[in-house]
Amino acid sequence: MIDRRRFLEGVGTLALSLAAFGTLAGSLIGRAEAQTVDTAKLMAPGALPDQVLGKADAPVTIVEYASMTCGHCAHFHETTYPVLKEKYIDTGKVRFILREFPLDIVAKAAFMLARCGGEGKYYPMTDTLFETQKNWAFSNNPAQALLAIAKQSGMTEEQFNACLNDTKLAGQIDEVAKRGAELGIDSTPTFFINGKKVSGAMSPEQLDKELAPLLGGN
Repeated sequence: MIDRRRFLEGVGTLALSLAAFGTLAGSLIGRAEAQTVDTAKLMAPGALPDQVLGKADAPVTIVEYASMTCGHCAHFHETTYPVLKEKYIDTGKVRFILREFPLDIVAKAAFMLARCGGEGKYYPMTDTLFETQKNWAFSNNPAQALLAIAKQSGMTEEQFNACLNDTKLAGQIDEVAKRGAELGIDSTPTFFINGKKVSGAMSPEQLDKELAPLLGGN
């Protein structure tokens, strides 16, 4: 059985300390306040391959930087993301990419589990984690709560432990977050819509407003 102390110690040894990362992010954010970023820089290959939903030639690309323990991120994924997927992603209008920007150790562990799930299981796992966030993110024993979710997805306890002890993966997630800081991310969720920075959990109406001019709407 995994207890909270071992969980926090184990995941905590995999990366930069939160304090160190916060200092790094702050210094980078101060130099990256533009509201639009170069799309070539945004879409350049990173430490981890992007998990992409939608057609490769969709006219709009949305990149979201999120933290799995962020309440506003969960709200977006519960209320607006279903509209985004049905109305825009599934119809070939939008290509969507979720990138890791964990704000704490538990969020990082959750992202690691999503990455360890295997082909085609990243978004089913992140969907589940956002939907059940209140049950695990603020639990007295997040390790056990995450283990239960991992088992429901078909992962064994041995695979769960191996995933959270994968120092290479942990470092890669750090690099994804560092890159986000270089692009000006200072809160979650933050979106880049064809390079335009949009901060905060967009409502369906706000999403429509952002996408309309890019898709020939009014």
